[in-house]
Amino acid sequence: MGSLFRSEEMALYQLFLQSEAAYACVSELGELGLVQFRDLNPDVNAFQRKFVNEVRRCDEMERKLRYLEKEIKKDNIPMQDTGESPEAPQPREMIDLEATFEKLENELREVNQNAEALKRNYLELTELKHILRKTQVFFDESVHTISYNATSYKSRRYRQMADNQNEDEQTQLLGEDGAKINQSGQNLKLGFVAGVILREKLPAFERMLWRACRGNVFLRQAMIESHLEDPSSGDQVHKSVFIIFFQGDQLKIRVKKICEGFRATLYPCPEAPTDRREMAMGVMTRIEDLNTVLGQTEDHRRRVLVAAAKNLKNWFVKVRKIKAIYHTLNLFNLDVTQKCLIAECWVPALDIETIHLALRRGTERSGSSVPPILNRMQTYENPPTYNRTNKFTKAFQALIDAYGVATYREMNPAPYTIITFPFLFAVMFGDLGHGAVMALFGLWMIRKEKGLAAQKTDSEIWNIFFGGRYIIFLMGVFSMYTGLIYNDIFSKSLNIFGSHWQISYNKSTVISNKFLQLNPETADYTDTPYPFGMDPIWQVAGANKIIFQNAYKMKISIILGVIHMIFGVIMSYYNHTYFKNRLSLIYEFIPQMVFLLFLFFYMVLLMFIKWNRYSAKNYGRYSASCAPSILITFIDMVLFNTPKPVPEPCEVYMFGGQHFFQTIFVLVALACIPVMLLAKPLNIMKQRRQGNVQPIAAGSTSDVEVGMSNGQISQGVDHHEEEELSEIFIHQGIHTIEYVLGSVSHTASYLRLWALSLAHAQLAEVLWNMVLSNGLKKENWFGGIILTVVFAAWAVLTIGILVLMEGLSAFLHTLRLHWVEFQSKFYQGKGYAFQPFSFESIVENSSSSSQTEGE
Repeated sequence: MGSLFRSEEMALYQLFLQSEAAYACVSELGELGLVQFRDLNPDVNAFQRKFVNEVRRCDEMERKLRYLEKEIKKDNIPMQDTGESPEAPQPREMIDLEATFEKLENELREVNQNAEALKRNYLELTELKHILRKTQVFFDESVHTISYNATSYKSRRYRQMADNQNEDEQTQLLGEDGAKINQSGQNLKLGFVAGVILREKLPAFERMLWRACRGNVFLRQAMIESHLEDPSSGDQVHKSVFIIFFQGDQLKIRVKKICEGFRATLYPCPEAPTDRREMAMGVMTRIEDLNTVLGQTEDHRRRVLVAAAKNLKNWFVKVRKIKAIYHTLNLFNLDVTQKCLIAECWVPALDIETIHLALRRGTERSGSSVPPILNRMQTYENPPTYNRTNKFTKAFQALIDAYGVATYREMNPAPYTIITFPFLFAVMFGDLGHGAVMALFGLWMIRKEKGLAAQKTDSEIWNIFFGGRYIIFLMGVFSMYTGLIYNDIFSKSLNIFGSHWQISYNKSTVISNKFLQLNPETADYTDTPYPFGMDPIWQVAGANKIIFQNAYKMKISIILGVIHMIFGVIMSYYNHTYFKNRLSLIYEFIPQMVFLLFLFFYMVLLMFIKWNRYSAKNYGRYSASCAPSILITFIDMVLFNTPKPVPEPCEVYMFGGQHFFQTIFVLVALACIPVMLLAKPLNIMKQRRQGNVQPIAAGSTSDVEVGMSNGQISQGVDHHEEEELSEIFIHQGIHTIEYVLGSVSHTASYLRLWALSLAHAQLAEVLWNMVLSNGLKKENWFGGIILTVVFAAWAVLTIGILVLMEGLSAFLHTLRLHWVEFQSKFYQGKGYAFQPFSFESIVENSSSSSQTEGE
């Protein structure tokens, strides 16, 4: 737990690796995930680095694997995932992997091309089959229909032609030689073309024929009922068969160009019925043969994909590990002999022995006889921040890192957030029923976490819920506790121990009066408090309920807020002492603590004094009617106002000498402001003049620098530029104003605990009274049906509004209280995260990004 309270001690090491052993050693470090390498070639282009060819080969292998993955997903073939992570292959195994992927890609592309060609041929034959069937109907129709339609196309030639054709039989539309002689003795020939076109293009196609041919063509069309498959895209399309009659070569050329422009497919169609029948029989035979060949092709393709699906996940992992290793090797430097690689890396000081063992394993795997050399370097560079976490603390650490990564070795708020975050949330969300729903949901995710984690869904909302499953569970448990304190379960109470208020009214009085009061001065109150939480009678109180809960929850919010802020200031003490920052300890921590204690913690003490001394059972100056207002008392104290006189026997002060102590407290608190504002900058200026300390680094709040000896702060030589005194004064002024004004605003900000708690309780009461109570009032069997429907609506609204929406609202307010009100007292958050070279994170990020691209 030491590293959880403060980030790990980090050390900068220089690593010397023999060229033959570098790959294996980096592979072992990647499996370990404890080393962050620095780029020693920042000015070298990515295409000019030593291992750029190996990286390109890995990119090419990844492209082939993505192609295989796309084809496998297209056929809905399940990919085997054992959950195990294979080791990174040796460099010589890259050739075998490349050959395997090349063979699979070529075979699959060849199969796909053959299948596409066969499907295209099959489509053409299918369209030809429909043309032969549909055009038979066109040719068998009455010639009088042609004559009538020809008239509608404003063509007298067609009418004369149709009249002449009435003399011929209907078995052949154009005659034996396709020529007729009109009444004027001219020899006319009626030509035609037949084809298939997309159904949605047919209206525009018909209008274009009409306009381009000026009505001198005759178009017939019929829909193809069955769907046709596009061989290129695999989509199902709707098409129609058409036949166009025309006269002359000019119209023929024009019609064919229009068909080509609309991407209509033309097919040969014999004029004679016998020829059409023979062609149709031949087409059906070829279609049957193609069906057989297509089935065999699909079976072969599926066998190839099924075999590839068994190893695809492992292949992806292997290739990504190889690529990550060569990317890392590109960060290294080569020595002059070209036989040694030099690297610099950040390492947790506690894991040095583990890293030595990993390097030794890598050297043995590579067969090298030269051991790697790991030398510690002295540096004044800020190390990365590394907080070791587990599956429980990871979510809480993520909340802190979302605000800002901790400065190296400063106090980490995460372990305290584990308690304070769900507790402050529960103060706003306090309800035994709603808390139980939330706790059960979190407990379900915890119990099923292995199976749910293996699913790896892309839903961002679900991933957020699942990642914070332990936070949700603790928030639910704490909400159950505060629900018991409030004695509130779905806006009702649990009368476990029996109310300690005794109702003395008779039945007629209760029925005839809408508002009744219970007097604590009389025997209505047993003078013993309810054993745990609020007395259940407050849930049935009228206007008194809101008045009582307002006073109680508002004071509780201020008490919790002041204690939380004081705890934050105490955390700054541990930062100053650890970094040996004497000036900040004396001239920042002490006046800040005094300012907070003498003003706001004193106000908290007044609340406890008022609760302890004033009661309805007391008489004289300590009766409930004589209790002074805490807010008015605090305002008068800060403004040095004389309190207004009160009637006897009441007194304006709660205890003797209160006015004197309050005056001293305010004067001391005000005196702390110039100390916070000027003391530290003036001492720095004095020390600079005397030359007793080194100049202060720009942007640093410490008067010493980070050393690398056992993780402590040494009085080392400062290599940073000296910060100007004017900047120090400005920085200290901003910090002082922010703290003084923030103490007031932050204290008021904790009133959100009171506001959201009341809002949550009132919403729950509204849902009960406006929804569920309507079903409970019904009687007989019909009432049971109504209650079932009403309960379903009430449950949906409770989960959707009170648990989800109100829970999210309380979560965000709690997050703000930690980020702004608590962490601003001691947490800088100016560090940068430790990002070790880890195969686990690389493979996980690559998998999630590939899934996102696939969708």
